[in-house]
Amino acid sequence: MLSSLYRTLTDLGAPFIGLYMRRRRARGREDAARFAERFGYPSRPRSEGRLVWCHAASVGEATSLLLLIDKLHDVYPDLHILLTTGTVTAARLVAPRLPFYAMHQYVPIDRMPCVNRFLAHWRPCLALWIESELWPNTLEALRARLIPAVLLNARMSDKSFRGWHRARGWAREILSSFSLCLAQTEDDKGRLIALGASPVKCLGNLKYAALPLPCDDAELTRLRGQIANRPVWLMASTHRGEENMALAAHRAMIAAHPDVLTVIAPRHAARGDEIARYLASEKMRVARRSANDAITPDTQIYLADTMGELGLFYRLCPVTVLGGSFVWGGHNPIEPAQLETAIIFGPQMTNFAEIAREFVRADAAIQLHHANEIAFTVGRLLDAPAERDKRAQAAQLLAYRKRYVLDQIIVELQPWLSMPKKTT
Repeated sequence: MLSSLYRTLTDLGAPFIGLYMRRRRARGREDAARFAERFGYPSRPRSEGRLVWCHAASVGEATSLLLLIDKLHDVYPDLHILLTTGTVTAARLVAPRLPFYAMHQYVPIDRMPCVNRFLAHWRPCLALWIESELWPNTLEALRARLIPAVLLNARMSDKSFRGWHRARGWAREILSSFSLCLAQTEDDKGRLIALGASPVKCLGNLKYAALPLPCDDAELTRLRGQIANRPVWLMASTHRGEENMALAAHRAMIAAHPDVLTVIAPRHAARGDEIARYLASEKMRVARRSANDAITPDTQIYLADTMGELGLFYRLCPVTVLGGSFVWGGHNPIEPAQLETAIIFGPQMTNFAEIAREFVRADAAIQLHHANEIAFTVGRLLDAPAERDKRAQAAQLLAYRKRYVLDQIIVELQPWLSMPKKTT
């Protein structure tokens, strides 16, 4: 019943959905040059042969699929891969990193005409969805076309579970679209089973198998030359309110580290002007990455307000504080862990709760209770290179050891991709 109601509402709401999407395009949140893809119109021809459709909502999820895409092609060399994402940021970061046998498109909005247009062109033999995006119309269209679907790295938070539990029948119907669900944690597995998913297995988190974030080596060398011997730390992926915390920590560290350089990398680069105005009002001497400003001896804050360059700044800064963890639900600590920076995060890591616990247990990260602890903890690590390096190496080792999950996922996908394995 709820599926029929949802489909009717998306049909009747077509004019409003179109208006909403055009407004997003006007604000730069949709790719104007490829806007038609969001309505199911392809911008590329389909390759002959079998094609697997992989869908990831945003940057982190898409990045974690890159190694899986390589592995799929290695084991099944006849496969072509279609990767879809829903955000411009993810497309700009991930699409250039795809191999020749894979291509990127934007995912169609969840209206039946758009989805059917998309599926009629691409005709996937298997759909792989990652994490927690559950689009009812798209899943119904996959069922109607007898296209098997697998939910990878499935996540079901307590909050989402409580919401879906109030519509258990609909949740069961939606989850029945998946021939297999591979959960991130045992807790996720239990919630998915309670909502009617079957079968559900827990292999571990696919994010551990993600490729390290890329970096322009020439830029890294140039920035290191500008910083010279100054102590430097990074506040990464900040949300509104966390720039204030970074500034407070910077000021608190000045007594012991008068030449400290604080790098602030906002989660959304479009907030660069807003953050720059705030820092200027606080009489800070700021250099902006988006303006190609040089870091001079007088620079106090380096505002890294560009997209897709976190790999550069994780390598540049020996200490990283993960934003989002003081005002939201946290960000992925595996990305900095791969690049050997000491990791600190705040109390709100609900989006990566199990990973955060693993990092803390392994002394691979420090979890703070409050933002007023940032200055002391960062300052201590800047003054203690042995401890800092030990924590960074522990994080890198933890991330490396967990990469086994990729091979297990390939084994689980064999029933839908059964072909003789490539021999060497």
